[in-house]
Amino acid sequence: MAFELPNLPYAHDALADLGMSAETMEFHHDIHHKAYVDNGNKLIAGTEWEGKSVEDIITGTYQSGAVAQSGIFNNASQHWNHVQFWEMMGPGTGSMPSELEKALVESFGSVDKFKEDFAAAGAGQFGSGWCWLVKDKDGSLRVTKTENGVNPLCFGQTALLGCDVWEHSYYIDFRNKRPAYLSNFLEKLVNWENVASRM
Repeated sequence: MAFELPNLPYAHDALADLGMSAETMEFHHDIHHKAYVDNGNKLIAGTEWEGKSVEDIITGTYQSGAVAQSGIFNNASQHWNHVQFWEMMGPGTGSMPSELEKALVESFGSVDKFKEDFAAAGAGQFGSGWCWLVKDKDGSLRVTKTENGVNPLCFGQTALLGCDVWEHSYYIDFRNKRPAYLSNFLEKLVNWENVASRM
């Protein structure tokens, strides 16, 4: 099936007071994400992947250990990553549901330790990529990081929370201060109810 750019689940300026400006959202969603959609559709046209779900395309085209993935993989995976990213954030995100808090404490010792590990993964990702909270195949929760557009689907994991650490995600608002962007993301932008719903 053709990739489609989803509307943001909130206005472009809805996160501005929380550290993600309307300008960032316009560049990130309207230009960068749209490019993954448009390029992905061009690349899958007339191939075996046309008509397949984005998840099937990702898992079918991922090459483990490849330094540079195929164009189809890169665009499909980045499209999927961004669809999740918009949903994982929101204005008025509220408190963390108790079941998620309990799971994080069981897995990391405390919510603060989870946040520390998550921020460290994002800050430590060399170059472009993502950091993730995932539910692994055995049901355990882990913090991971991936290069470029690689995501948890490639490893049979469930993405609970992901943060884009490509520069286009933070450079307008935070310049080169990726750790500050990650701290702001965890403290102000995460929609914890959405994260809990993915468990």
